[in-house]
Amino acid sequence: MSLTQDVRNQRVLLASRPEGWVTPEHFEIVDAPIPTINDQEVLIKNHWLSLDPYMRSRISAEKSYAQGVEPGQLMVGTTIGEVIESRADRLAVGDMVLAATGWQEYAALPAKQALKLDSKDVPLTAYLGVMGMPGITAWTGLMTICEPKAGDTVVVDAACGAVGSVVGQLAKSIGATVVGIAGGPLKCQYAVNELGFDDCVDHKDPDFTARLDQSVPRGIDCLFENVGGAIFEALLPRMNVFSRIALCGMVSEFNRPAHGNHALRAILTNRIKLQGFIVSDHMHTWSDIRQQLHQRVVSGQLKFRESIAYGLHSAPAAFVGMLKGENFGKQLVKLTD
Repeated sequence: MSLTQDVRNQRVLLASRPEGWVTPEHFEIVDAPIPTINDQEVLIKNHWLSLDPYMRSRISAEKSYAQGVEPGQLMVGTTIGEVIESRADRLAVGDMVLAATGWQEYAALPAKQALKLDSKDVPLTAYLGVMGMPGITAWTGLMTICEPKAGDTVVVDAACGAVGSVVGQLAKSIGATVVGIAGGPLKCQYAVNELGFDDCVDHKDPDFTARLDQSVPRGIDCLFENVGGAIFEALLPRMNVFSRIALCGMVSEFNRPAHGNHALRAILTNRIKLQGFIVSDHMHTWSDIRQQLHQRVVSGQLKFRESIAYGLHSAPAAFVGMLKGENFGKQLVKLTD
């Protein structure tokens, strides 16, 4: 693919650090020259951008598990793109690849940092969701920390998100009773009718806690926690003795002060195993887990849904919407026509 001199690389930078809720004004869209490549590098034209909750912590001034984004720097993110120029034997022009190139239309990087994708039996976008970091996160937290068995009651909040939806389906395949927590009746109906959950509780329901008691009459054996805040506090007293919690995220607290949780005593009383985890600590497992997820997607055992915004300019607003729970399934940005 040849690029004319007037083609520019649109990029999204962090303009300022948010205090409280993120707004699109915290980002800046700029034009830059198309990058050039060196030996063993490739030039990629991005087709898809993944938006994920972890990005909120990366733009915070607070200490995190990874290097943050400073004002004026490119927003971090994973993309799927097409190799349009290559100076490396391992990748050819036309190959579709997965790479951490950030919020931009074009990127140059070492070929070894890009994963060549095979889309003959799955959509390419599955590599950003159900077979990508979110799906691998779901597998890792559920299988290695929660360790559910047949007959257990498994609860997952943000149940219709990219991670939660996979958690629930995997738990059902083991023979667990699965209860989701989601925002709104449409999402709860999807969790039960499409994903096969046994029940789903709407956290916006005024009778939320009463509905919880109806949904988990035998208590909770495994909790996959994505949300934190008041929802986590409501779940803790309902945990069983020797239950397990995989603490994946606390998205409800990203844009607000930390929630003052008054139910932590339940961890001691019920001898709960609570473990936080970061899926990037387990990169050596990703290939095998992705193969397992691939088999389940191809066989129809794993279903997934996507919310799509169009054009890089839409990424800031879509990111804010995702943090507010407006997405349904995996949030993507389509960068090409």
